[in-house]
Amino acid sequence: MSPKGSVQLEGLRKEFDDVVAVDGIDLEIEAGEFFTILGPSGCGKTTTLRCIAGLEPPTEGRISISGKDVTHLRANDRDTSIVFQEWALFPHMSVAENVSFGLEMDDVPKKERKEEVKDVLELVELSGYQDRKVSELSGGQKQRIAMARSLVIGPDVLLLDEPLASLDRSLSERLQVELKNIQDELGITFVYVTHDQEEALTMSDRIAVMNNGKVEQVGPVTELYERPKNTFVAQFLGETNLFEGTLRRENGRATLDCGEMEVALDSESETEHADAGSHAFTIRPENVGIVENGEEAPQNVWTGTVRDVIYKGSTTLYEIDVGDRLLKSQQQRSTEARRYEENDEVSVGFDPSNGELIGEY
Repeated sequence: MSPKGSVQLEGLRKEFDDVVAVDGIDLEIEAGEFFTILGPSGCGKTTTLRCIAGLEPPTEGRISISGKDVTHLRANDRDTSIVFQEWALFPHMSVAENVSFGLEMDDVPKKERKEEVKDVLELVELSGYQDRKVSELSGGQKQRIAMARSLVIGPDVLLLDEPLASLDRSLSERLQVELKNIQDELGITFVYVTHDQEEALTMSDRIAVMNNGKVEQVGPVTELYERPKNTFVAQFLGETNLFEGTLRRENGRATLDCGEMEVALDSESETEHADAGSHAFTIRPENVGIVENGEEAPQNVWTGTVRDVIYKGSTTLYEIDVGDRLLKSQQQRSTEARRYEENDEVSVGFDPSNGELIGEY
């Protein structure tokens, strides 16, 4: 029997007239994990979430929650609760009335409702706000109230549809940490939808990357970031340097012929499972270094010109023109590190063991 809070999607498909929003996806979401569905606008991630919630009937496929087939059950007959991007609070009600609304619909006695509202407001760090009007709250406080209202009914699975999208960056970053802390404390399953890669990387145990109604790759954060299966995942999940060309092997040496540029890969034996032909190689900017005089040069190194310098606080991103492309190199900032300026000539390169060879593109 599947554990409480697990979610299974089998061949899930959703069509709107001639538009296929979700194209036969399969997902296994484990009980108690923070699972994120990540993808660009229009990829089908919100439609997938709404199917899980029972707000959209699937055209085909099966949905199970905690081992129970809920494909044809109404939303209020599923052990789920949903937090929307626009909060959907009742402006004429107090905080306590908003939070306890679901409990009241379930005929929970008034005294018990009061205690549960008090406990969940403490969980979202809004103790003492019971009598406030929703109109008196900030955006972040409203989001916490929406979260409290969804949690107070005790769902097996909490569904979150881009809940931080309308908040400013600083507040969003704080709430990301709080959301993960709440999920860890409660131990219930969170299924989170976002287009924001940073949110996904910060909070998730595992991520499903979607594109055009399909799941491109599912896995832990580090696996998707360091070992993407295709060029879409590599480019969508964070910044990367992407080389596309033809894989060649000769005299125990493997290279990727990219036309104007040749990229040395790991030894032929380490790429033996890759078929000859069209491939891509991806390497993250933090694994591309600027080589100082006297340093040992990496396996791949080119001379180029700094075209752009982007300061990011603790790091600096350099975009370096090496002829037919711009290479991105991200360097940790420190008092000892040399800083480069636009138009500086530099040597830039990387060890191929720090990148990933992707199958045919």
